[in-house]
Amino acid sequence: MDPLIVLLFFGGAILAFAIRRYRAGRYLRMVRGPPAPSWLMGHSMLTSRQIEVGELGKEWMKEYGLVWRVKGCFSEDILEICDPKALQYIFHKSGYRFRKTAVARQVTREITGGGILFATDQDHARIRKIMNPAFTASQLRSFLPLFRGSAQKLAQKWRELLQTSPNWSQRINVSAWLARCTLDVIGEVAFDVQCGALDDALNPVMHAYKNMFADAMPFPPRATLLFRYFWKWIPMPFLKFVRYIPTKEHIRLRRTLDIINKFSKELIDEKTEAVLAGKDEKKKDIMSILVKANASEDPKSRISDEEMISQMATFLLAGHETTANSMTWMLWELARHPDHQTKLRDEVKAVRARVTERGDSDFSISDLDSMTYVQAAMKEVLRLHPIVFLLVREAGRDDVIPLGTPITTTTGEVIDEIPVPKGTNCLIPIWAYNRLPQVWGPDAEEFNPERWIAQEKLGQTYVGVTSNLMTFSAGLQACIGIIEMQAILVELIEQFEFTIPEDQPEIIRFAAGLMVPLVKNDMRAGAQMPLRVSLIQ
Repeated sequence: MDPLIVLLFFGGAILAFAIRRYRAGRYLRMVRGPPAPSWLMGHSMLTSRQIEVGELGKEWMKEYGLVWRVKGCFSEDILEICDPKALQYIFHKSGYRFRKTAVARQVTREITGGGILFATDQDHARIRKIMNPAFTASQLRSFLPLFRGSAQKLAQKWRELLQTSPNWSQRINVSAWLARCTLDVIGEVAFDVQCGALDDALNPVMHAYKNMFADAMPFPPRATLLFRYFWKWIPMPFLKFVRYIPTKEHIRLRRTLDIINKFSKELIDEKTEAVLAGKDEKKKDIMSILVKANASEDPKSRISDEEMISQMATFLLAGHETTANSMTWMLWELARHPDHQTKLRDEVKAVRARVTERGDSDFSISDLDSMTYVQAAMKEVLRLHPIVFLLVREAGRDDVIPLGTPITTTTGEVIDEIPVPKGTNCLIPIWAYNRLPQVWGPDAEEFNPERWIAQEKLGQTYVGVTSNLMTFSAGLQACIGIIEMQAILVELIEQFEFTIPEDQPEIIRFAAGLMVPLVKNDMRAGAQMPLRVSLIQ
């Protein structure tokens, strides 16, 4: 074939694509937003180099409203959306029409494998069906003794440490201890194994996860950002091979996942053999339940061995890393607000008195449910410190996103809906939504648990699955369960007092895939939260 004809053919195809993209995006270009620093990189270098979560979004939201436009690589138009009605449409009313992007799915696959966080559409529904027996309300409540046991063990370790300290008080990096505690919890709950993290056992999982996000996720190089732009055109079965590219982030995530997968596979093989042999019938850990549920399914709808292993990696991450981070931010806020800390402690003491009076030795689920101030404080810290602070969705077809608060376009027109062409990326800054004065009131930037007691529902448009919070995403792919966090918090607040250390270290919300606490003048040390912990005598 004549090379000139081939050149003309491909040139024409590229030109047709460019014209279609330009015409389809004419409405997007009417949405106001900050000027891009570069045509090639758009805002991607700027946003990927934020030190602290919310730095840019807060400034842009103040200037442009609840929806604004930024530029990606090759000046691709991207919407950032905080409008509650728009989010309700994306996550609830449209179902799966706004799907996870190729970049989001692949990064998720490198962190947890091809499990439920990676799956979409019918695959997601199929895996969720298998998982449901492990996450019924009664099943989650049955885990409480395990949660409480690890919390009490952590408290015992701290008591031993503080009793040898002057004034029974010491500066402690609480984030490291909480990570060890939650790993022990999820080891028992998910696998029925003793990880021994609180006993200083040499644990490969603990070592693999340590500072994983801070090591791998921040500050991707220019070449990585440009390469990711083309992932949308690479079929998912082939895209999985990018994990073998020898760059810092791929190497770090690959090594971690390989360790987690090896750990999970050995346990799954043991559980499967036991189930087939009719043993472990009374086991209630998540893996045993999943293995039994999967064995009873129609072979066509079962989850594969690879998916089963990925589920275990997902449980480890969700039950260990995210819970420890949320608890870390909780103790920091209570240290900064001693009045709220006192109210929590008084409530726990009052419920403890009722428990003792009726002759029980520990809190029941009903006791935890009755602690309204504790639950309000947990919701408040999840609002102010969402561990997953940004979600990305892609329009699966041409669509129209409704707005609750109209915006002014570049032409001065006021609009209450935005037509979006298929393939449009929508960034959802959860951190910004969770601080909207329109939803949370004029003190939205402040830690104030009372807001949850004063109003059962906040705002006019209900978005998230937990009291209007977007911290757990929303809609069909939402997360469940915070019993573990409450069980740990109640134990610690009953026995210890938390204050900011004398040198008042500046804590930043580091954007590292998850929102990680770092000490500003000691960032190389990785995730840490130094607090003064005192034993209540």
